[in-house]
Amino acid sequence: MKKILLIGKLNHVVKETNTFLSQFFHVQLCSENAGVLEGMLKIVNPDLVVISLIGAYDIDTSIFFLLSSQYSQIPVLTIGTKEESSTFFKYYENGQFENLIRPVEHTTIMEAVCRRLGIDPNEAEHEAEEAKMQDKQENKGKKLILVVDDNGTALRTMKAMLQDRYEVALAVSGAQAMTSIGKKRPDLILLDYEMPVCDGRMTLEMIRADEDMKDIPVIFLTAVNDRENIEAVLKLKPAGYFLKPAEKNRLLSEIDKILFAYSS
Repeated sequence: MKKILLIGKLNHVVKETNTFLSQFFHVQLCSENAGVLEGMLKIVNPDLVVISLIGAYDIDTSIFFLLSSQYSQIPVLTIGTKEESSTFFKYYENGQFENLIRPVEHTTIMEAVCRRLGIDPNEAEHEAEEAKMQDKQENKGKKLILVVDDNGTALRTMKAMLQDRYEVALAVSGAQAMTSIGKKRPDLILLDYEMPVCDGRMTLEMIRADEDMKDIPVIFLTAVNDRENIEAVLKLKPAGYFLKPAEKNRLLSEIDKILFAYSS
């Protein structure tokens, strides 16, 4: 399946677009922040970037410069009204960027996505079915671990450490973690304590405030090794915590122990 990075404010339009495209592609949501985007581009290595221009005047315009200057090989599809897209007209000149005018039907979005990817819609549907079957076979019986960290290198390291034993999902922020949990409930969450905007404490509070999520065990990962910080972490009563960088065998052993305790 082709990989799509979907950028935009987490509103009902973006959620609906994500739900629709996820039937045929691997879709990863990303906020319209250049720093977060750069990390996600390195992690996901997408075949296509789709940008929702709703609230265009608040969008970090440097994401367009980043995509055109450093990732010019990745096609970009924007979706917005004429007024919203007018802010970024200069980027549409070289062919990397294409805009769809809202309101737009899902079928039109699908046609544009496939055109930008250079594939037939029927081919995309066939690839999606094959990939889903393969994923089911590969992840059959595997527990799902969600890793939440704003550092792209840390996410790649954790995925490499865990993927042989578990199914692994990644999120670069607390907000993205909540979206991921809503799509597929993980068996355990590895949560970075020090994150900008929505830190580990706030993310854990959101998880525990949701009736369907509150019982998911959470292990904190923290890079700050001082008594005050550790005490602050422990007051939140997580299932566990590790200092970064976590040692692989100890972490795997702790995850196994926690998963066993929560399943019994």
